[in-house]
Parts: sequence; structure tokens; C-alpha cells
Amino acid sequence: MTTIGVVALQGAVSEHVALLTALGATVRQVRTPGGLDGLDGVVLPGGESTAMARAAAKVGLFEELRSRRAGGLPVFGTCAGLILLAEQVEDGEALSGFTTVGGLDIRTRRNAFGGQLASFTADLEVDGLEGAPFPAVFIRAPQVVEVNAGVQVLARTSGAGQADEGPIVAVRQGNVLATAFHPELTRDDRLHRFFLQMCRDRVDAAVSPQVESATV
Repeated sequence: MTTIGVVALQGAVSEHVALLTALGATVRQVRTPGGLDGLDGVVLPGGESTAMARAAAKVGLFEELRSRRAGGLPVFGTCAGLILLAEQVEDGEALSGFTTVGGLDIRTRRNAFGGQLASFTADLEVDGLEGAPFPAVFIRAPQVVEVNAGVQVLARTSGAGQADEGPIVAVRQGNVLATAFHPELTRDDRLHRFFLQMCRDRVDAAVSPQVESATV
């Protein structure tokens, strides 16, 4: 059984919990550093990145999550979660002085697609997902404006008639996955399945050396 934590300080928590539970995961809402114990992966939900950073600072949650992410714990950030995972935020003055989770060697821009009234949906081709385009929901969404070595671009919105010319809206770097949109607000569970497989792969990789050592 895969155990996933959803950071539950603010934002779209229940939607992630419902999707992951439906996929057979054991799900725990995380509000303190101790809530990270025993997890196979963590979701940073959409919401307000500054509100989450302020709440996390009161208990040291993001310091601990940053450490565990650096140690290999898989983390999936959506919308505000992507901002909290980015190593550089163009308009991140409101986050100044607060610890974020990091792990994505990218530069992002908050609310890059506009405010609440500019929310939209788009069908995206996402690298690693089979089948129909993914029905992405964008709400006050960021976008990735620069990626550095080691970051895999998974999806862009369409631009000038060519999908590869639009803004970057989904990325992966090792054990960190992030989207500028809200996959939890759709009925499409493929990105959550993708993340669960990342978590299982890490568990399997940790178990395999122990099994080989025991059989030598």
C-alpha cells in the first residue's frame, strides 16, 4: 500500500485526497513535520503560495519537507505547489524570508496567465501519459519561464498553432513533478497515477538492494 501525504495548510486539499484514495493509496493530511513520517510521497496542492509558506513557517514544515525531498522523497506540486518547488520565482517578493520546498531548477512567474477571471481549460499533450489529451484547469496559474539542465518539460499550452511554442506548464526533475494547472479538479486521474508510480518506483529501488544483499 502506497502512503501519500497531502499538505493541508490551505488550498485544494480534499480534491487530491479523494483522487488518491480512489486510486487505492492511503492518504494522510500533513500539517506538521511529524506528519511526514512514513510517507512514500507528498502532494503540494494548489491554493495561495504565500499563505501556505506563512503557515508552514510557524511549525517548520517546509524546512523538513525540503530536507526529505532532497533525500529522495517524491513530491508533486500543482499550481501554487509548482511555485513552492521552484528554485527561482520572478515575482516572489511575497515569499521573501520564507522557506520554500525547492527541488525544481526552474524560474517561474506567479499568476502568469492572469487573475481569477482569466481562468481557462486547455487540452494538453503530456509526455508520459497515454491516450487523449489531458483536460487541464488553469486558475490564477503560474507558468515556467525558464528551465535548466536536468528538468524535463512534460507539457506546454499551444502557441502559434504549435504545441511546442506555448508556455511550459508541466515539468519533472528526478523525484519532483509539478504542473501549473489543477489535475485534481478533473475526473482524469492519469497524472495522479503517474505520481503514484514514481512513489512505487522509489520504494522498489530502495527494497531491491536489500533483497540482493540478503541473497548474496
